[in-house]
Amino acid sequence: MEKILDIADAIAHEKGLEPEKVLESLKTAFVQTAKRVINKDFAFEAQIDEDTKTINLIQIITVLADDNEDLYTEEGDVDPAYMSLSDAKAYDDQVEVGDQLQDEHSLEDYGRTGASQLHREIEFHIQRLVEDELFNKYKSKIGNLVSGRVTRVDGQQSTYIEVDEVRAVLPMKSRIKGEIFDVGDHIKAVVRRVNMDKENGIQIELSRTSPKFLEALLALEVPEIADGTVIVERSARIPGERAKIALISTHPQVDAVGATVGVKGVRINAVSDELIGENIDCIEYTDITELFVSRTMSPAIISHVEIVKNAEGENEKTIITLPADQKSKAIGKSGINIRLASMLTGMNIELVENDATTNEETGEIQESKDGVDALEALFS
Repeated sequence: MEKILDIADAIAHEKGLEPEKVLESLKTAFVQTAKRVINKDFAFEAQIDEDTKTINLIQIITVLADDNEDLYTEEGDVDPAYMSLSDAKAYDDQVEVGDQLQDEHSLEDYGRTGASQLHREIEFHIQRLVEDELFNKYKSKIGNLVSGRVTRVDGQQSTYIEVDEVRAVLPMKSRIKGEIFDVGDHIKAVVRRVNMDKENGIQIELSRTSPKFLEALLALEVPEIADGTVIVERSARIPGERAKIALISTHPQVDAVGATVGVKGVRINAVSDELIGENIDCIEYTDITELFVSRTMSPAIISHVEIVKNAEGENEKTIITLPADQKSKAIGKSGINIRLASMLTGMNIELVENDATTNEETGEIQESKDGVDALEALFS
């Protein structure tokens, strides 16, 4: 038991923990050991002696009035955590109700049983402290990028990755379609979920399909995003296929889209390569809803956007009018473009083709036809 405070400092240094928290864990270990070895009904308190660098184990007995019902347990026995005022007077005639009597105990008096039990309690509480520190550390990293080495791939194709001092798991559902990892591969992912399980300890789940992974990779490749000059306002992905990101610049002389794409697309291509060739559309964000919706439908050319609101004044759906030859572009392969636009705007999108029979919407079409007729007349 001697110099246990030095042991606490050594544990804190080795595990990377705060010395104060280690001391609290040791005090808890002493109290729990005393309850197991001495008496589970006693009220114990562990006190630190700075001079001798030891922890003293004190039994606390609270003085109550003789007629106080708390003096007795439910079985009618005297509760060892309390003492009646009349009994306390036998020890000290100056004692009053509410005073606390202290009786010092030493675990060394209980020999090997006390020592082994204390060792187990210290080991248990320090391990819980380490897990709590790791839990809080990675809880704050949710949505952030981490990297590590693949240590195992199980039968369900879940990939186990060694990230610093913990092992994380990348489930198959959180992998981009077509990805195959082998033991020893170094991969990047974002922290998706952190759980604490009593049986299995800390569990960290990673993801490569989350839009946060795309945003983290962009921050890695684009300095303007990393320093906040360009902000990724919104993002949407269909992993391995296509993605759309809405960007906004906080500096008047910085082009958000141009900075993100890079010279000859070098920046955006580096991100796309990490995402197994995922195509990434960069869009300039605007607060004007109709204009923003129109931009999200790129590469389709839109004629008109109408926002339909419900009775509460909230956006219910968006009706987009467009030429017939632009509809396939608006929908995209397997509906990818319109799905991404809907995810990015958070709205239900309905496409309506221009009506070629009405003069209001066909003025431009008619003018184009007149121009063709004039050209044919010129060469006929």
